[in-house]
Formats: sequence, C-alpha cells, structure tokens
Amino acid sequence: MNFNSRIYVAGHTGMVGSAIIRALEAQGCSHIIKASSSSVDLRNQHQVQHLFNTHKPEYVFLAAAKVGGIHANNTLRADFLYDNLMIQSNVIHEAYRNNVKKLLFLGSSCIYPKQAPQPLREEYLLTAALEPTNEPYALAKIAGIKLCENYRLQYGCDFISVMPANLYGPNDTYHLQHAHVLPTLIRKCHEAKIKQQNTIELWGSGTPMREFLHVDDLAQACLFLMQQYSNVQHINVGTGIEISIAELAQTVANIVGYTGSFYYNSNMPDGTMRKVMDSSKLQSLGWHAQISLSEGIKNVYDQYIKGEAVKAM
Repeated sequence: MNFNSRIYVAGHTGMVGSAIIRALEAQGCSHIIKASSSSVDLRNQHQVQHLFNTHKPEYVFLAAAKVGGIHANNTLRADFLYDNLMIQSNVIHEAYRNNVKKLLFLGSSCIYPKQAPQPLREEYLLTAALEPTNEPYALAKIAGIKLCENYRLQYGCDFISVMPANLYGPNDTYHLQHAHVLPTLIRKCHEAKIKQQNTIELWGSGTPMREFLHVDDLAQACLFLMQQYSNVQHINVGTGIEISIAELAQTVANIVGYTGSFYYNSNMPDGTMRKVMDSSKLQSLGWHAQISLSEGIKNVYDQYIKGEAVKAM
C-alpha cells in the first residue's frame, strides 16, 4: 500500500477507525477519505455508490460496524444483523465496482463456534454452532468474510479479512447497557470509587477467560497486513494472553483505585467460557502486539478521567 494513495477509512469516528486514522497520519498519509454517518449512511446503497464515485478510493479499511457488549448483542439482535450486513455488503460491492486496489475487512473473534477448541485457529470457522447471545453479529461478520473471500475467487479482488481479539482503547463507549466488558468495568469501578460504594455487581460467574488487544496495536497490525498479506483465508490478530473476568475486574480496580469487592450475579449469562485467539499465522509474518494489558488499561483510564472532567465543566 502506498501511503500517498487515496485511502478510505469506513467508520473513522469509531474506536477502530480512529485508531487506523492515527496510524495512517503517523505515516504521513495526506489523502485520507472520511465520511461520518451523518453525511453518508453506509446502510444506503445509493449513498455508498455516490461516495465511491466521488472520491475514488484506492485502498479501503472497512471498520464501520454496529457494535456492543453482551446485553446489546442479545437484545438488539435484528439491528446488529441488518445494519452490519448492509454496511459491509454496500462497501465491499462498491470497492469491487470501483476497482479498489485492496480492501481490509474488520471482523470479530465471535465468529468462531461456542465450543471450538482453544486457542481459536482460523480453520475453526463454521465447524459448529455459534454462541447464542451474539449470533446475529457473528453471522453478519461471517458473511463479510465470505464476501471478501468470494469477490476474490470470482473477480480476483485483493480483499482480506482480519479477526481481532476483544478490543479496548481510545474512543470506546462506556454506556452501561451497550459497552464491552473492559470499558464497563472501568466506568463501574470509577463511579464506585467516587461514590464510595463497597460492592459492584457484575454479570456471570467471573470465570470466563478473555484476551484483550489494544486498538492501537490492531491499527498497526492492519497497516502491516495491508502491505504484507494477501490470502483468501481470514487472519487472526491477538496477543495470545488470556485473563479471567474476575482477574480483569481486580486489575481494573487496582488501576482505578477502587478498594471494594465484586458480586457476581450467576443468574446473568457468561457468554463463551473461553476465547483466546491463535495468532501464530500473523506472528510468523513478523508482527507482534506491543502494548501490555496493564499499560493499556492505565492509558485508557487516564483518557476516561479527562473525558469525565470535560463533561463536568
């Protein structure tokens, strides 16, 4: 990928998209195409056609998506399926129609079966049933992978798919009903510290194992893969390091300064009990994550505090 080319980052205001923008700007890119959801609805085929016809991007990072935590995934099921199917179908098809040189599609580790062997290897896709609580989102992402795969097979398009581990970082959402587990923990611990609460309720048993990847590491991996990878099979991006939800909660509490305890509501769902990526394929190409989990959480919490201070002004 030539960094002087016209590069479109779909979803540039989101956590992943904004991280890719930062990484591109650090490389001196001067022709980055941005289009907010208020100006272009990526679910609308005609609006996406107009965007591509007008700007003629040469490279595309498809980071736009409707995302959320376990509660949002389980309650907004139709929205998660429809919105993501429409967004990725429109962007991928227009990339083909406009002869985009390369497209990178961002997926999710939830594409893998609920009972897949661990760590999760790329070839485990579609080998068994999905986790029910996020099945609609996972199905949409699987469809995106297959779109990239089959536009490559039928038309020779250089479209690749990247599957990151659980992400966190700047521009994440902290909405208690829709956020992922790590930002939810940061907000709950911070508010409990401020209010001097002794106990925080968390969903599930605390025993599920998860892997977390800082979004700036993902952005660097995306730039690396745009230059080094061209294959029909999707590729995993992760650290290979896993931690239980209970251990994660205590780590966040220590960083935030919350000294109370946690109550685990076992009547609420755990989701998949273990989810760690096998990123050996990417690592064999020479890429490795650089940001440790504790370092990343400290960085994110500092940004969260600054954001809270701005809102209080």
